[in-house]
Amino acid sequence: MDDAQLLRYSRQILLPQVGIENQERLLNSKVLIIGMGGLGSPAAMYLAAAGVGHLLLCDFDVVDLSNLQRQIIHNTDDIGKPKVESARDSLLALNPLIKITPLYQQLDHDALAKQISQVDVVLDCSDNLPTRFAINQACVETQTPLVSGAAIRMEGQITVFRSDIPDSPCYRCLYPSKEALVETCTQTGILAPVVGIIGSLQALEAMKLIMGVGESLIGQLLLIDALNMEFNQMKLVKNPTCPTCG
Repeated sequence: MDDAQLLRYSRQILLPQVGIENQERLLNSKVLIIGMGGLGSPAAMYLAAAGVGHLLLCDFDVVDLSNLQRQIIHNTDDIGKPKVESARDSLLALNPLIKITPLYQQLDHDALAKQISQVDVVLDCSDNLPTRFAINQACVETQTPLVSGAAIRMEGQITVFRSDIPDSPCYRCLYPSKEALVETCTQTGILAPVVGIIGSLQALEAMKLIMGVGESLIGQLLLIDALNMEFNQMKLVKNPTCPTCG
């Protein structure tokens, strides 16, 4: 690291759990963020600010006025622009020392698996079940750590899946049916800070995985009730008959 990097990241380098060695790990890491909406926005901003060296941003949507209430990486002037391009501009303005690769496309299975096989961690910040199942399938096949977050109304959840660890569950263990009814923010609404909390926690879990520090949410589902400010954890176990990882 040069002097500018040492100064930029100095406050986290001071932490004994980070130091120079783990800051170098962050600088040399690659993270794929799928979905540049309410979850992906804060997650990407914190990872960029912290010095994750290469962020790949995947989304095939454009910025809409209704996004701006919670998707804080985008601005009013970005309306109509692809979200990955808007996000890239914001992240490079925040930290020009990192690399950003925008993927303005919907990845099929082969392309998704190829991208995931080249990164250290995947953040699932998507908003629909088919995409979540596809991401999970590719992460299981490539044995890539997956940080999965979701939020709706005033509730959120986050967990970490590690298919490279024996007996670790996957997303299909949590939601075995592809026919599950999943509500969307378009239908029921979302309070902006809730996605901010979950997205920030996704960035935190990703950094911990890269640095190899602390305890992660592997096999644990953290549930947040923002209305009553309650945090609860549920234990997740591997389903031996899971169609993806069983």
